[in-house]
Amino acid sequence: MTAADAAARLREQFAVEPTVDGSLVTAAVAPEQWQPVARFARSTLGCLYFSFLTAVDWKEQGMEILCRVENLDARLAVMLRTRLAAGVDRCSTLTGIWRGADWMERECWDMFGVRFDGHPDHRRILLGEDWEGHPLRKDYAVDTPHAPYR
Repeated sequence: MTAADAAARLREQFAVEPTVDGSLVTAAVAPEQWQPVARFARSTLGCLYFSFLTAVDWKEQGMEILCRVENLDARLAVMLRTRLAAGVDRCSTLTGIWRGADWMERECWDMFGVRFDGHPDHRRILLGEDWEGHPLRKDYAVDTPHAPYR
C-alpha cells in the first residue's frame, strides 16, 4: 500500500483531508474519530508499529494530540492529529489498539494533564504522585517551589 492509497482510503472512510509527504500520511481528525481512525489505521492500513504519542499545548486554541503509527512492510507512516477544544483535557485511549500507547499516554497525562478515557492504569509515570500540576502546560507556573528531590 502506498501513502496515496492510504490517504484515499482515509478520505473515503472518514471524510478527512489527509496530506501526503513521501511515505508519510498526516490526517487531522475530530476527537470523536480518534479511536475509529486509529483502529482503521491498524486493521485496514496495516499500521502495527506504534511509534509515538505526544501532545502540544496551543494555549487558547487548546491541546493537540499527535500519534504516529507505521506499516513497516509497506514503508508507510501515518500521523494522526486531533485538537481538543480549549479547556478540554480528555481523549479516548489507544491502549486497546496498540499496547505501546500505554506509557506514552501516561506520560502525556503526567506532563500535559490530558486524561485518556478507558486507560487501564492512569497513574503518573515520571513525576511523583504528590506532584501538583503538569509541567509542560503553558499555564504551569515555572517558578512554583517544589520540595527538594530526596
